[in-house]
Amino acid sequence: MRTPSPEILELHLPHLRLSALAWGPTDGPLVVALHGFPDTAWTWRHLGPHLAERGHRVVAPFTRGYGPSAVPADRCFQVGALMADAAALHDVLGGDERAVLVGHDWGAITANGVGAHEANPYRAVVTLAVPPIPAMSAALTGAHALRLAPKQLRLSWYTLFNQLPLLPERSFERLVRHLWAAWSPGYDATEDLEHLLASVRTPEQRSAVIGYYRAVPRVWAVPAAYADWHRTWTAMPTVPSLNLHGADDGCLQAAIAERAATRLPDGAEIRVVADAGHFLQLEQPAVVNDAISAFIAR
Repeated sequence: MRTPSPEILELHLPHLRLSALAWGPTDGPLVVALHGFPDTAWTWRHLGPHLAERGHRVVAPFTRGYGPSAVPADRCFQVGALMADAAALHDVLGGDERAVLVGHDWGAITANGVGAHEANPYRAVVTLAVPPIPAMSAALTGAHALRLAPKQLRLSWYTLFNQLPLLPERSFERLVRHLWAAWSPGYDATEDLEHLLASVRTPEQRSAVIGYYRAVPRVWAVPAAYADWHRTWTAMPTVPSLNLHGADDGCLQAAIAERAATRLPDGAEIRVVADAGHFLQLEQPAVVNDAISAFIAR
């Protein structure tokens, strides 16, 4: 069945302009959905219509640096900046106390950080493929670290590769094709890669999206405008949260998510989705859509 075409929005935040896809009635409860790397807002093409049919207003921005959104003038790609953007979207879109923040991959890191902050405007967060960092850290302790950490280090090679100057940009298409194939084995990513490569046509855009990784170790470089948000990017959400994780995820082992599930506070849960890899919202859309819609209907 053909899914409804989204609206295209141009949103002016305090520090940059974002383009976004949108579904659903403008007066419905707001759901902001953040994509990850290497991906675009089109990753929500199944969830958006699903929630729109249930009365929600779903807005999925192309996050900073991903065209047609702007490369920010401040060239900041720290998680604190992504968190500030997520909070600003709530304001610009007229969100209220019913709003929910959804994120995948880098979007998940962002959503978890926002959910941990005192100024968080969202009542709940849903994250995919990246559990809350404190729960993951707790999962990788003791004997479990000896079992899980070596494999995870091998899977995470790309994070070090993306620290290199110039090479990630020059090999970008080869890199992202490899990552999609390795992270979601068996999934046909043709459409998603077309969206991605159209989004990062210029060297500036490719440097921007690789810049998310390069920004992580540069803790001294967080601009004052984002410093307060950045403070909670590795903290545990204090609002109700749901994390979904693919059983066959080739980026972050499902075993880590399963261990992290035992390290959560009340109001938080992690579920592993069978027959899905890293991009589970595309591989198992019916399962993911139902889980998210049930969670935010509470």
